[in-house]
Amino acid sequence: MATIEVTEVKTKKEEKDFIRLPWKIYENDPCWVPPLMSDVKKSIHGENNSLKESGPYKLLLAYKNGDICGRMCIGINEHLNEAKGYKEGYISLFESINDFEVSKKLFDYAFKWFKKMNMEKVIGPISLPNGDDNRGVLIDNFEDPTLVMNIYNKPYYRMLFEDYGFEKYWDCYAYKYKISKGVSKRYKDIVPYAMDKYKFTLDMFNLKKFDQELDDIKKVIDKAMPEEWEDFIPPTEDEIRVIGENLAPVIDPELIYIARNNEGEPIGFNIALPDYNQVLKHLNGKITPFGFLKYLYYKRKITRARLFVLFVIPEYRRKGVASAIYLKTLEVCEKRGYTYGEGSTVWEYNKTMQRDIEKLGGKLYKTYRIYKKKI
Repeated sequence: MATIEVTEVKTKKEEKDFIRLPWKIYENDPCWVPPLMSDVKKSIHGENNSLKESGPYKLLLAYKNGDICGRMCIGINEHLNEAKGYKEGYISLFESINDFEVSKKLFDYAFKWFKKMNMEKVIGPISLPNGDDNRGVLIDNFEDPTLVMNIYNKPYYRMLFEDYGFEKYWDCYAYKYKISKGVSKRYKDIVPYAMDKYKFTLDMFNLKKFDQELDDIKKVIDKAMPEEWEDFIPPTEDEIRVIGENLAPVIDPELIYIARNNEGEPIGFNIALPDYNQVLKHLNGKITPFGFLKYLYYKRKITRARLFVLFVIPEYRRKGVASAIYLKTLEVCEKRGYTYGEGSTVWEYNKTMQRDIEKLGGKLYKTYRIYKKKI
């Protein structure tokens, strides 16, 4: 009979097991893209997010007959709980072999800890605090490529959660836009008209004014993030700085725009990135001297982009700001010869963004499910 043991990560070997487990689960899976191990290490140490600052957390491992077979991060975002009046824990970075007994042992351990911490509900999988990746369980379309900073998992992951009693909390969507078909003439005509009528401009992200640009992005988020969004609060200045520092090496200014009114005040912005997964696919988690040459080579062959953040302040919604940003981003992608772009992850309650993307021609093509379970 198999012996399954769950333990907390405390040693360097256990940390290494936590980081390397996906290589075992996704071996020879063409849709999985190996992350940089150094980035994963930074994530679980809270160096590129607010994991440590947000509240207590634990990294869990499951071993079956001594072999690593499951992992997850569990934690409590005290900042969110205080702001929203929640008693909620979260699950992130979940991975497991196709064995319900393994995932059950992990969940049992997690729920015992959450109960001890007086939590009432658990949600997940979600991004680590202040992150925008690893969100949800992919529940459909396991064939199309996985784009930068997005999640991929085996089809059986859904049942590991549902068989334990988790229920749907929210779905998040990914939309695909085929750039080769071009942007409709209607959009190309409407956007200049809207920009003139409502007196706003689009400015490409200025790397020479990095801190100032981040300040303007924070101003937009503070005004634009709806209070009714259940699982978000505006990031602090320190959190914005961390986001900026970690995006700095991969920022492409031609894919990031800040909209400003005629007084120079920021009213909207987007963040899109070239699909660096097309590069990471060839590095197997490490950038060696030879790997760096691979990086430079495959970077020139990127053919996709992912738009993953877009905000417009309330006073300028339905005035063409989002459309102008979409159009500019798509024109850059078209000029580069990109084949398609992805807009993700769009929460199912964000009807405004869904309508904007669909009007532009985006098609829903992937669904990511976030689960909930009472304790």
